[in-house]
Amino acid sequence: MTRLSQRGVGRQEYLSVDPVSICPEGTDMLDPKLPTHRRGFLGALAAGATAYGLGGLIPRGLAAQPAPKATNVDDPKLDAWLSKINGKHKQVYDMPEFNKGVGFLWSRVFYMTNEGTGVPASDLSVVLILRHNALPLALTDGMWAKYKLGEKADLTDPKTKAPAVRNFFYKSQPADAPLPGMSIDALMADGALVGACNMAIKAVSMEVAKSTNMKADDIAEEIRSNLIPGVQVVPSGVWAVNRVQERGCTYCFAG
Repeated sequence: MTRLSQRGVGRQEYLSVDPVSICPEGTDMLDPKLPTHRRGFLGALAAGATAYGLGGLIPRGLAAQPAPKATNVDDPKLDAWLSKINGKHKQVYDMPEFNKGVGFLWSRVFYMTNEGTGVPASDLSVVLILRHNALPLALTDGMWAKYKLGEKADLTDPKTKAPAVRNFFYKSQPADAPLPGMSIDALMADGALVGACNMAIKAVSMEVAKSTNMKADDIAEEIRSNLIPGVQVVPSGVWAVNRVQERGCTYCFAG
């Protein structure tokens, strides 16, 4: 089912993207300021890039591969984060969109049903990759209020019924979610790993900079400083989706 859903949904979504419109002629493809120890391609793009998947092509190699002995990542923190993926049953949820938070819901269900079938927690690894329009889910309430993320993303607070000025999937209240324990902090407390796309951070920063008297680099740094504790910045969401599959995770599209 994973193979079919990935080739059906994922491929359908991204074949419609025009690479020329994402990276027009004359665009500088290299951004030496990208703090990921890898060359990026978003540094010179305008905010219109956020309308696309930012390289969201799903890897064609769907079969889970044995975890490599080394992660071969230059960033020690990122290397340590990837090294936490272990156990017999490993799942990654790819979240490029909010989609009612189903990636969080399915992550909790994965824990619940494995526990119900006698699988110990030590045999499980859950990874959530928040990229593209799902990036705000990795941010604390202060960023939601300051930059009106709920209004910009058309997300309604389930409690106030108004545009959200808080991340209601962080430290959630009972009325915030359909299933207890599906908030991002509750999932991380059970060992889930959460990655935030640095390409999306840069794109959001450029969008905000257009309407404020601020520099995009300063906004990007502010966003990184206000990620939910425990969330790891990854070079790009699709980079992370690829790397965690190389370490044995099966893929689930949750966007």
